[in-house]
Amino acid sequence: TVPTPIDDQKNPDLSFLKNACEIVGQSMKKRVLESVPIVIFESTVYPGATEEICIPIIKKESGLEIFVENNYKSFAYGYSPERINPGDKKHKISMIKKVTSGNNLKVSKWIDNLYGSIIKAGTYRAESIKVAEAAKIIENTQRDLNIALINELSIIFNHLNIDTLDVIKAAETKWNFLPFKPGLVGGHCIGVDPYYLTFKSKIEGYLPKVILSGRKINDDMGSYYVERLVNILENKGLIISEINALLLGFTFKENCPDIRNTGCINIVKALKKYKIEFDIYDPLVNQKDALKSYKLKIENILPKKKKYSLIIVAVPQKTFTQFDLSIWKSLCTKDAIIFDLKGIVPRDLNPIRP
Repeated sequence: TVPTPIDDQKNPDLSFLKNACEIVGQSMKKRVLESVPIVIFESTVYPGATEEICIPIIKKESGLEIFVENNYKSFAYGYSPERINPGDKKHKISMIKKVTSGNNLKVSKWIDNLYGSIIKAGTYRAESIKVAEAAKIIENTQRDLNIALINELSIIFNHLNIDTLDVIKAAETKWNFLPFKPGLVGGHCIGVDPYYLTFKSKIEGYLPKVILSGRKINDDMGSYYVERLVNILENKGLIISEINALLLGFTFKENCPDIRNTGCINIVKALKKYKIEFDIYDPLVNQKDALKSYKLKIENILPKKKKYSLIIVAVPQKTFTQFDLSIWKSLCTKDAIIFDLKGIVPRDLNPIRP
């Protein structure tokens, strides 16, 4: 299981995976094999990547053929996508059903039994490796599109002067409504995996429309939020260059220290574009990682005796949800604007919401 990110052109970057395959292949070549080794992939890839990209590398480096019955100078392989949910203490590895697959029926059953020995939630043996690869891709693509729909609705509702979070609260009284919330989409799954599927689709001759449209909406939300705030500030007669802003949260999701591909960086870029001075507070972020990855100084301790004319609540960290009214007031200048992206600020402060 290694990272499978995208490059600057939003194309799959399989360099980590290819290097891992070389290492595994070389390792099998050096050993005296007493049984058929089985290589199991868990990294997210587009359908077909395991057998089109990975297996030829392992064959070349190991000098072994692909396992068929009674051929023991060979190796077998399978694919079982990881289903880790960072920061989730309820849905741990053993409690999430595992999709498994193998290069033939015998291998597939062996791999399924292996995972079944530790996965309490059970396993699902897919019909093929491609099916297992595709299942992983659409899990996150579906979520990305659901969030994109809500984000677009929030833009429409803003024009109609309707609070999106209030609309969602009303709509979710129906049992089959999916209560996705508007916001930034980042991380190394939801904001990345759809590009793997669209990349493969374009190679096969079909240009996806809905998936890429959803991706663009989600990628643009950071700049949209700041532009919306700038319009509000200008309508109040405030000078943008004199605004002092505080960004609350920088991780890609709440209650998780991971800052890889965080959507908050798009807010930061937009603030810089308008030359708005800002501080960032996130108690979970490793300061050295943020400095190395984004050249940003992140405060782990809430700034004291400093007031802000603009506060943007980007990530609902548990620490922020526990702020009482007095803490929120201590951060604000007299006419401060609070943009509460996640609906955690007391209504008494009249926050702007999606």
